[in-house]
Amino acid sequence: MFGIGSSELLVILIVAFLVLGPSHVPKIARTLGKAMGEFRRVSTEFQRTLNLEVENEEHEERKRQAEKEFFSQETQAEKAAKQSAEAQTDVEKAVEASNKAAHSKEQA
Repeated sequence: MFGIGSSELLVILIVAFLVLGPSHVPKIARTLGKAMGEFRRVSTEFQRTLNLEVENEEHEERKRQAEKEFFSQETQAEKAAKQSAEAQTDVEKAVEASNKAAHSKEQA
């Protein structure tokens, strides 16, 4: 507790007892105990808040990364579909040209 050993604490209590008197020491000790308890509660709450904020930030970062990957894959899929459609159109044009050529040979 604040780097104070048992012998130092005993000396502090004896001095407080002599200076303040026996009637005031319990009141001051109670007040000091309440203040230390409140300080611990506040520091614990502060630590929880910091941890929660860190977790929220990590969650948001993972979410942004997942969205980036998802939309990147979606874009790649759209490009592949577009290329496939263009290739199919090219094949259909080639078949149509071949049919026209074969049809014109038959007529000739």
